[in-house]
Amino acid sequence: MMSGSSRPQKHLQHKRTYESSHHLSSSTLESSSFSQQSYSAHRSSHGLRSSVQTEKGQEVIQLSPLPTRAKRTYLAMDADRELIGYVVPLFRGSHEFVRGLAESQEDVKEEGVNYVAMRSLFTRETSAAMEVKVEKKTRKMHVRESADRLTFGKKMQEKAEFRRKMNSDNLTHPPEFIVKPRGQTVWEGKTVKLHCTVAGWPKPRIAWYKNNVVIDAKAHSDKYTTESNYNMHSLEIKNCEFLDTANYRVSALNVKGEQSSVATMVVKRFQEGEEAGPLDAKPHGFCPEHGVTFETAIIDSFEVAFGSEGQTMSIGCTVIVYPNVKKYQPEVVWYRDAVALKPSKWVRMHFSGERATLTLAHLNKEDEGLYTLRVNTKSGFETHSAYVFVRDADLEVEGAPVAPLDVRCHDANKDYVVVTWKQPAVEGSSPILGYFIDRCEVGTHHWAQCNDAPVKYARFPVTRLVEGHSYTFRVRALNQAGVSRPSRSSEPVLAMDPSERARLRADTSAPFTGMIKFTEEDSTVGVVPDAPSDLVVTEATKSYVVLGWKPPAQRGHEGVMYYIEKCISGSDCWQRVNTGIPVKSPRFALFDLAEGKAYSFRVRCCNSAGVGEPSEATGNVTVGDKLDLPSTPGVAVAIRNTDTSVVVTWGASLEVKRLVGYYIDCSVVGSNVWAPCNNKPVKKTRFTCHGLITGQSYVFRVKAVNAAGYSKCSTESEVVVVKAGIAISSPPGKVSLLESAKDYMVLGWKEPTATGGADIRGYFVDYRTVKGGLAGQWHEMNHKAITTTTYKAEDLKENVFYQFQVRAQNMAGVSVGSLPSAALECKEWTITVPGAPHGIYVLEVRDTSLVVLWEAPTYDGRSPVNGFYLDINESSAGEKGWKGVNEKAATKKFIKVSGLKAGTSYAFRLRAQNLAGVGKPCAVLGPILAQTRPGTHEIVVDVDDDGVISMIFECSEMAEGSEFVWTKNYKAITDPSRLTIVTEGGKSRAIFNNPSLEDLGTFCCMVTNTNGVSSSYTLTEEGLKRLLDLSHEHKFPIIPFKSEMAMDLLEKGRVRFWTQVEKFTSACQVEYVFNDAIITTGEKYTVNFDRTTGIIEMFMDSLEVTDEGTFTFNLVDGKAKGQTSLVMIGEEFRELQKKSEFERAEWVRRQGPHFVEYLGFKVTPECNVLLTATIGNIKPETEITWFKDNIEIEEDDEDSKKIEIKDGQLTFNIGKCVFKKDKESVEKLNPPAEAPPARPKISKKDAGVYEVKLKDTRGKDMSLYNLTDAGYQAVMNELFRVIANSSTEISVLSTEHGIILYSFVTYHTEELRVGWLHKEAKMAHSDRLVCGVTGEQLWLKINEPTEKDKGKYAMDIFDGKDGLKRSFDLSGQVWEDAFEEFQRLKAAAIAERNRARVVGGLPDVVTIQEGKSLNLTGNVWGEPQPEVTWMKNDRELVSDNRYALKFEHGKFASITIATVTTADSGKYALLVKNKYGTEAGEFTVSVYSPDGEEKKE
Repeated sequence: MMSGSSRPQKHLQHKRTYESSHHLSSSTLESSSFSQQSYSAHRSSHGLRSSVQTEKGQEVIQLSPLPTRAKRTYLAMDADRELIGYVVPLFRGSHEFVRGLAESQEDVKEEGVNYVAMRSLFTRETSAAMEVKVEKKTRKMHVRESADRLTFGKKMQEKAEFRRKMNSDNLTHPPEFIVKPRGQTVWEGKTVKLHCTVAGWPKPRIAWYKNNVVIDAKAHSDKYTTESNYNMHSLEIKNCEFLDTANYRVSALNVKGEQSSVATMVVKRFQEGEEAGPLDAKPHGFCPEHGVTFETAIIDSFEVAFGSEGQTMSIGCTVIVYPNVKKYQPEVVWYRDAVALKPSKWVRMHFSGERATLTLAHLNKEDEGLYTLRVNTKSGFETHSAYVFVRDADLEVEGAPVAPLDVRCHDANKDYVVVTWKQPAVEGSSPILGYFIDRCEVGTHHWAQCNDAPVKYARFPVTRLVEGHSYTFRVRALNQAGVSRPSRSSEPVLAMDPSERARLRADTSAPFTGMIKFTEEDSTVGVVPDAPSDLVVTEATKSYVVLGWKPPAQRGHEGVMYYIEKCISGSDCWQRVNTGIPVKSPRFALFDLAEGKAYSFRVRCCNSAGVGEPSEATGNVTVGDKLDLPSTPGVAVAIRNTDTSVVVTWGASLEVKRLVGYYIDCSVVGSNVWAPCNNKPVKKTRFTCHGLITGQSYVFRVKAVNAAGYSKCSTESEVVVVKAGIAISSPPGKVSLLESAKDYMVLGWKEPTATGGADIRGYFVDYRTVKGGLAGQWHEMNHKAITTTTYKAEDLKENVFYQFQVRAQNMAGVSVGSLPSAALECKEWTITVPGAPHGIYVLEVRDTSLVVLWEAPTYDGRSPVNGFYLDINESSAGEKGWKGVNEKAATKKFIKVSGLKAGTSYAFRLRAQNLAGVGKPCAVLGPILAQTRPGTHEIVVDVDDDGVISMIFECSEMAEGSEFVWTKNYKAITDPSRLTIVTEGGKSRAIFNNPSLEDLGTFCCMVTNTNGVSSSYTLTEEGLKRLLDLSHEHKFPIIPFKSEMAMDLLEKGRVRFWTQVEKFTSACQVEYVFNDAIITTGEKYTVNFDRTTGIIEMFMDSLEVTDEGTFTFNLVDGKAKGQTSLVMIGEEFRELQKKSEFERAEWVRRQGPHFVEYLGFKVTPECNVLLTATIGNIKPETEITWFKDNIEIEEDDEDSKKIEIKDGQLTFNIGKCVFKKDKESVEKLNPPAEAPPARPKISKKDAGVYEVKLKDTRGKDMSLYNLTDAGYQAVMNELFRVIANSSTEISVLSTEHGIILYSFVTYHTEELRVGWLHKEAKMAHSDRLVCGVTGEQLWLKINEPTEKDKGKYAMDIFDGKDGLKRSFDLSGQVWEDAFEEFQRLKAAAIAERNRARVVGGLPDVVTIQEGKSLNLTGNVWGEPQPEVTWMKNDRELVSDNRYALKFEHGKFASITIATVTTADSGKYALLVKNKYGTEAGEFTVSVYSPDGEEKKE
């Protein structure tokens, strides 16, 4: 019995069991009846039972000592027979128990009868419970019974509700899942059953689906079984395998509707270590359909590949499926980053039955990733994976960023779509300033830019789409250097209402029921739509804000549009945003908002009936980026991987939202140049960087990226050298028996094929006995590692069978065991022939040859071994392809095999021979691929300057602990006095101490821990003699020359022959020879030997015909000799003679007046065009004459005033203005009202051929410059350059008409080309945008500027080459100030233009005779129409019988006096006034009497 402290816990546990199982059990109660025996078992399991645990963990039930006559059916008692709880009646049993009883009553079909039976059972059981008498009842027990009664009543209510739903006599109702199927996780090979209970009338039809594909249980009865009994339905899945992992959906359908429920089943594979992934290979299983077990092998697999954007790449594997079943093909699936690929214009897949190929057309960075080939068969699947890297294409603009990637479209609506992309890995020479988004309508080839200003955020809403049209998008990045190439275009997206798209894509999940519902539409024509609801700000950046809302419920049957209004925080002024843009989608993006300001927004809905009420306004939204840049990733850690790759790990960014991934950069130490390792961001914190240079030192860094931009780069990793990492070696080769005796056996094995990058330190041998075909446990034979590949296993028992395996040890640890040997019997050999050789291996593998080496057998037979035979076989030839390499037995323990086919694999085996015969072959070695590894070096024999002979071998694949090992005739060198080994880094030198015939032989050098890097050199007697001769030449060298004899032509036509000696002593002597005749210093020749520099010279004043021949310098320096010669004959000599004569003539010319620099041109900073020349050796009497077009320029010509000479510099100022003196004097007395137009600096009139001549008694010279065609254009280009460089920075000026951008230049000519650009695009001139020149001012007028005119402007001035740009950023505060000044001036101009004024019609003085009629009319102007008032002597006149005042058509104001008198004389004024101003037109009226006397008032 349980202790008293555990009683409340037991009661609570029982209560929880009841509550969780009641809902399931109640569904089957009506079809069950319980026996007393079942009830007794149930009671004992809930009330009066205790249990103990046996040693084996089995539970043994101990019954209570309560006598059987005390049948307290539903009361629980303690040891003292006190009531402690209420035992659940039988009808509350567990679901599994009730279901078992329900299944035994399947013959009962009527649910009504079942219900009656259950009601009777309930009554019977309740009556039995009520007959129980309680001798003692505590207050605690009373309270508990009351709680149980309340619980019982509630459960009965739930049961009645359940019966009502299950009763077929009620009205029809749609299907309802009373019990839904639950997801399960099971092991492979298990059987799973999914259950559900469904209510509904008529009785629903049940269908099961796997990943939305209907399950046909009849067609696959061996896999699936379905059952439906009493509204309980089940699906049984037999022998579960990994491919059964899926979402299983059950659909219930009747005429009232359809309901579905989904359960997920996960099938796990049991294995030690890491759990299998979705692409991991699966063990092959038996396929009952074909009666075989398919085995799949993937060979010739693709490796890590590199491509560039725009290229086409193909990768593939050879797939072998065994056995080959007719008309059966495996399923081949390609994955990129674990996502299955589908054929498209970028991806093509092909499977020929043997070769599976994937072709990536026009590579893009989106194609980068881990590619996996998966081959599915009926027995399982195999996979192979490798990474494909895509490098950026060559940049079109140096320093520009590379193209963005992964452009996608989201949230597509009628006229709106959100475009997202990923930032590129390389920003270029400067950070990315933003992105431009382009769109193209499907079916056209025209790309239109969507945004005027670049956006920094990698997400942009594109508006103004046409509903029903499809678009594609692309993105370009921008930095200070320029714009990148466009990204790959996105998938087409249709501008359509989401609800309409969902309707078009909808697909019924159940068959048609035959019911059609008719509804009467409400008359909503002419109804003003309600206000939209749920207005929210979905996105907010400093570039834009996106609003989203729900359409109004009441909007009629016609289309609606939306108006968006904004309000600056703190004001009540609402401004409509989209006055000219119709908005059809419940989304809208607002641009041109001031960063940092707060706004609120609201939306109105309108149709043909009118505009509805506004929605509720949003809260204040501050314009600015809501997404922060990622935090800096953790420190990068670089780990060696292979000889061309490094594994980089780092800590994830701690503070980041919406992480896109990470970019990894690498840099060669000391270069300070960073290159991307991946061009597609990765989300994991571990990445393998491939394509590195072996032996090079690198550092790595990582940066994170999200839509807001890049994080700071992480701390650089430690320097890592790209080498293969050290790992545990592969297992040794299979163990073979070399010799056997009564109590020992000699074993041999092959070295591991992969040493793991470290020396094999030794081997451990394990053994086990085999009795009756059953093997025992493994035991170690040697506790200390052995260094050889043979081992003598001693202390064995005779006639006992043993198995052996070997494990290799290196720095990283001990490998797994080799394949166990066959069961070997320990008994003494009595055979006469020798045993098999062992330790066979190869060195110096090349395309056409290799060297095979081995060790002699440990068992010689009856006589010693006297030779060996080597057999070879191509791997594809089979067992019949073996053939011998050597006809005669080889006495040495190595053979060089030649004549191999490059790229072919070979196998080798060896047999030993003695006098008794040839023994059995050793274990086969191979396959060995005949191929020269890239970077392979051969032994090079070198003789240095001191005559020392040595052999040099280099290795570029050195690993940790690698060493050079030199051998002679493939044996260890025993005499160290013959060779001296010197090793430095990856180079080893073997120096011959005293070369002689004793050194003849084959020298081999191999490098440990490099997978067989080796080479050999055979030193023959002939080769030794040649090396000794070369050594002697080096000991006694020829005098070296830095340069061979050369010739220079000097002033006056002198000729210099010279050379320079590199190495000589003070005893060196020179002999000068011409055509075998020795030359000495004399009248014709001058010789010199500068021993400080080693320069030897010989000079000749001139060349004559007799000097044609060979000039030679002979040097003698002790034993060394040197000679250098120069042959001057034939045409070469005659050409040199002409040059010599010309140089002498030039020297003669320079003796008189001459040109030091011939006539040329120069443009000054003031844009004056000058013809200049430098003259020398000038005297006062030297004549200097200028000519133009062969006409001399006289002193009285105007052009003569342009000529100046100063300090030997001649100047002709082409553009200088010249006025005659008399004209100048007149102008001084009477200066003109306007200055005469400036003369152009240069014009076509100045074109011509200019010539200057110098002459005096000592000689003459002339210079000419052709200022026509190309010469004239060269001058103009230089003038353009000076003008362009003189331009000032662009300034801004506001006027009443708009904004003017201007710049000043020193000078302007009509031939100068000037262009203006706005946002890097050439501007099209119009009435609103006008550019021009005024004097030296270049300007651009922007009439009536708007927000679209903001941005960066540039003035492109032609400078004779590419052009010079001056930029000005008309945005921000500059724009605000200029625009405000423009509006102020415009308002002032409008006021001046529209103010009220008198424009004419009134005289200054009116003289009229008394009695006449006076009628004056004044013309008036003003907008708005002015008010008109007539004044006389500063008093206002009123229209009456005397004064008739009129104002007609808003322009004409008149005053009429029918009969004037002298009293009408005085000062009159016409006063006009409007809101812009007031003006008065005054005049004087003088009335005189008929007698001519004037009367004045």
